[in-house]
This record gives sequence, C-alpha cells and structure tokens, in this order.
Amino acid sequence: MYERMLDRRSAPTTEEMAEYCGENAQLFSQLNDWLGRSHGTEQKAAFPYGNRYGWGIAHRIRKKLICNVFAEHGAFTVMMRLSDAQFASVYGLLCRYTQDCIDHRYPCGDGGWIHYRVTCRGHFDDAQKLLAVKLA
Repeated sequence: MYERMLDRRSAPTTEEMAEYCGENAQLFSQLNDWLGRSHGTEQKAAFPYGNRYGWGIAHRIRKKLICNVFAEHGAFTVMMRLSDAQFASVYGLLCRYTQDCIDHRYPCGDGGWIHYRVTCRGHFDDAQKLLAVKLA
C-alpha cells in the first residue's frame, strides 16, 4: 500500500502522477495547482532522493525549495520543512493525525521536516494550512 513511482528511467507526466494517486488524484492536482496559482511556485517533476522517495513534484520559489509532493498508490506525501514557530502557530488548528506528524518530525535546526501523507480531504486541508504558514 502507498507504493511510490520508482522507475527512475521513465519520468511520468503530472497527469500520470495524479492518476497513480487513485482516489486522491483530484487532491494531488488541487494541491499542485493551488501552490502554483496562489503562491507562484515553479513546478518540476523530480526524482530527488533516490528509490526510497521516487517521483514527485518539486515546488520552488526562485531556488528555494518549498516542498516535494510525492505520488503514491492511492495517496500522496508532502515533504516540507517548517520552523518550530511555524508549526506552533497552527498546531491547535490541526487534526490529531497532523499533530502526530509534527510531534515526530525529523529535527533540523529551529524546526524540522515532516513527511505528511494525504489520504483524505481533512489531511489535504491541514497540508494547505501548513504550506500557507510556510509561504506567509
């Protein structure tokens, strides 16, 4: 379950990545569209970190990485880094699942990285809240 697109030799299109997300294909597309339209991110298909991560969409503003959105079978994962203050500013507004992801983040300086799997509309809404804080 939640297998990623791991064939490095064959770069998928954004549409193929969305289709791979199955029942969450529309949310995958909505998140990528929202980031590009509302925040002006440049989007590029990427296989950035090897076979553990697979294919996804890298979102950047200029050269700064905002997040990676990795296509998964039936879901997708948003990998992002926020500061402790950014996490704290929305923590109370997030569902328990999201809070658990934050509580178990990979520490990095003042903040950390989370790998946030989106499997439903509620997770999508929380991913948007986190990204909006990052982009504010």
